[in-house]
Parts: sequence; structure tokens; C-alpha cells
Amino acid sequence: MSLIHKLKRNLTNIPGATVNKKIVVIESDDWGSVRMPSLVAYKDLQQQGLDMNSGDSARYNQNDTLASSKDLSCLYKVLTNFKDHLGNHPVITPITIVANPDFVKIKEHNFKKYYCEPFTKTLKAYHGDNVFEIWKEGIEKKIFVPQFHGREHLNIAAWMRALQKNDKETVLAFDCGVWGYTNKHPLGLMYQAAFDLEVTSDLKLQHEVIESGLNVFEELFGYKASYFVPPNGPFNTTLEAVAAQKGIQYMFASKIQKEVLGGGVTRNKYYWLGKKNKHGQLYLTRNCFFEPSNTSKNWVKSCLEDINRAFRWKKPAVISSHRVNFIGSLNIKNRESGLDNLEQLLKAILLKWPDVEFKTSAELGGILAKK
Repeated sequence: MSLIHKLKRNLTNIPGATVNKKIVVIESDDWGSVRMPSLVAYKDLQQQGLDMNSGDSARYNQNDTLASSKDLSCLYKVLTNFKDHLGNHPVITPITIVANPDFVKIKEHNFKKYYCEPFTKTLKAYHGDNVFEIWKEGIEKKIFVPQFHGREHLNIAAWMRALQKNDKETVLAFDCGVWGYTNKHPLGLMYQAAFDLEVTSDLKLQHEVIESGLNVFEELFGYKASYFVPPNGPFNTTLEAVAAQKGIQYMFASKIQKEVLGGGVTRNKYYWLGKKNKHGQLYLTRNCFFEPSNTSKNWVKSCLEDINRAFRWKKPAVISSHRVNFIGSLNIKNRESGLDNLEQLLKAILLKWPDVEFKTSAELGGILAKK
């Protein structure tokens, strides 16, 4: 890493709230969402000429799918092998999607109307009846405590308009149960970006999606979500009001976030850890990164350097990761490598900082709220 890059990474840790304790939070995005149903679907779409491998998307399309019982039990085994000085295991905050498109119903109605199903129904179709019970086990043991990522990891309005126009690639992917390829769009809108704005009038639907999604979250997990991480980043801040009304106390934002205004128009918004909006919600930001399914670097080493910078400036270490790093249903070597890296990381954290404390995102939010 160059001196200038190191300086920038240090400078980004300076603004915002400080904490006196060494706190580690692990946030892992995309749980509950369909990405790639099978390797057959991946190869089929690749053969038909769809872009499945641009940039960072290759590792998702080759490895990422709904977590199986084996994926979860292997992850839990690693987490329960470690404890902080207070006796708490490392805990992952899975940032969770609570619904997926109902492809059968949408097609039965000739793409005229959108239908969705709770992710538990999708899980059952993929992996059988008992997987959600393992989710509940993780919550009870406080090693896997979900928060809200959205209802779907999908820009419903833009996707449905493309299907209704019979866009060739969109329909081909739909027929394989997929939307997460690198789609073409005149505004550069990605279907994965659930709250990007093709047209401003889509805000009404997005308002409904947040409200109904938070209702589904509470029905499934038995508690209200308090933290919201909008998928892929693009988000219009007027939507924070409905999230606040439904109990969201903490919002995620990048430190420099593009607010979408519709029609490809954006404006930069600036955030820092503990910043408060007009609804009284606190923003959480991330300052550490751990993506071992991207094999281009030593993620254990780089994440430890990120944590060290965070602690140097009396910031909590908020680690950004993704579900893909821990999934082996499509590629068992991906899970084995990801969990081996996670084990190395946790072991090194406890060795270097024996007074560290593992917290959920909501617990960190509560600590900042008290300050």
C-alpha cells in the first residue's frame, strides 16, 4: 500500500464518534437473497452471452447462493471456537433480505404484476425444511443476529419494466431464476441496487417496499429491525422517514454517498460515524474490509491493518464482508477458504488485542446513542 493510500485510510477514520473500548463488529451483507440458483444456470447464461464476470461480479455469480444448513453450521463452528475477554463469541450481523421474487407467479401473470415470497419459502425450495431453524439457533446463541437489508435485493420497478418490454437478456436471466448479472441500462442502473431511481415516481413503490419488508422481518424473526443497510448503496434520503416510523434507529451510509434523485441525477452526501439525521437516526459507517472470496490479496493481513487504524483513532472496527465468503453450496472450496481466513483473522485479533469486545451492529448503535 502506498504512503498516500495509507494516509487517506487514516484520515477517513478521524471524523465521527470515538469509543474508549476496542470494539469489533462484523457486518455481512446479502443473506436471504437469491443470487445464483445453480452452476447450471450460471453456465447457461454465460453461454447465451450474458455478462456474468465483469469486475467483482464473477465471484458472486460463481459462488453465491442461499446458505445451506452446512454453510451455517460450518460458520457457527468457527465463531464458537473463540471468545473475547467478556466471554462473548464473535458475532456476525447478517444484513438480511427478507423476500425474493416469485418467478412462477410473475410469469403466470405475463409480467404485468410483481409477486414476491418470504425468503424462508425460497430457502425451503432450495435446501429443505430445517435451514431457518439453524438461523434461529444462531440468534439464540448470539452469534448470528440479523438486521435489515431491504425486502428484495432487486430494483423491482426497473426490472419489471424491462421484462414488460421483453428485454432479451432480462428475460433470459429471469427464465433461469436470476437477475444479478451485469445488466445493461441506459442510466447504468443495476438490478441489484434496490433503491436506485430510474424515475422519481418509483419512490412510492420503494416506500411501500421498506414498510412491508420491515413487517416481514418482524414476522420472521420475532423482533423489530433497528438497523438498515440499503443494497448496493444508491438511496434517496426521503425514504429514511418510513424506516424511522417502522423502528429503524440506525442507518448505514458510505462516508461519501451518492444520493439518487431520479433519471441518473445524483448528489454527494457526506457521513461519519454517529452523525444524526432529522429523524434522530444515527449513521453507522464501515472502516474495515474482509472479502476472501476475492483471491487477489491477503485479506487477513489487510483487515488487521484496517482494525489497527480504527483502534489508533479510537474508532470501533466495523468489518464489511459478504455472504459469498462463507458459501460452499456451489463451490465447497470457496467456503473452506473463506472460513479458514475467518479463523485466522479472529485468532489474530484476539492475540493482538486481548481486550477486544465483539458486538452486533445494533449494540454498537446503542453505545453511540448513549454518547
